[in-house]
Amino acid sequence: MASEGTLNCIDILLAIILPPLGVFLKFGCHVEFWICLVLTLCGYLPGIIYAIYAITK
Repeated sequence: MASEGTLNCIDILLAIILPPLGVFLKFGCHVEFWICLVLTLCGYLPGIIYAIYAITK
């Protein structure tokens, strides 16, 4: 069984590859997902930064 640290690491890797997907898997279709989606559409780097922040906070 995977530990919380392993799951968090997988979420961060997904956030780097496709930021909205990582946030969606962590929070579902809530405000965090929509913020990340808009930031990713505006620029890939802001989406990554926000996704990592949202997952680790």
